[in-house]
Amino acid sequence: MVKKITVLGVGNILLKDEGVGVRVIERLKETCCFPDNVTLMDGGTAGLDLLPFLEGMDYVIIVDTVKTSEPPGSIFRFTPDDIDVKVPYKTSLHQIGMVEVFAIADALGKSIGQVIIIGIQPEDISGWGLELTETIRAKVPELMSLVVRELEALGVECTKFPSVKA
Repeated sequence: MVKKITVLGVGNILLKDEGVGVRVIERLKETCCFPDNVTLMDGGTAGLDLLPFLEGMDYVIIVDTVKTSEPPGSIFRFTPDDIDVKVPYKTSLHQIGMVEVFAIADALGKSIGQVIIIGIQPEDISGWGLELTETIRAKVPELMSLVVRELEALGVECTKFPSVKA
């Protein structure tokens, strides 16, 4: 049976490093070709609106920023089960993050399958800007490689486009 897989980049590209997940998806689309059972998706800041696209997936790989006390550019791999999530009071649905989306999906009995989150500590998300900081831009190839390795572990091959050199 073919596994349905979504690779989801989330974040706000208007806030510098906050958009790194979306930028990783853009680069993967430019450089790699995946089989039809793999969807590369720019999730932007859609939050809970992404639920219909994730429901029924066997695997979801998310690339996003994470807020930690580690230095900028530190990379993490975890699952929603690795985090104790309590959905606090929010004044807007736009304030709901991906981990909270999975907690809500679970509470609603929605099936999403296995979720892997590849996160990176941002350097700057405090102001407007479309460009990633140099620290985070330098980590994009590593984030891409981590996504490809996750897919390979699921039996998916990434074929590089001929114009792309390794």
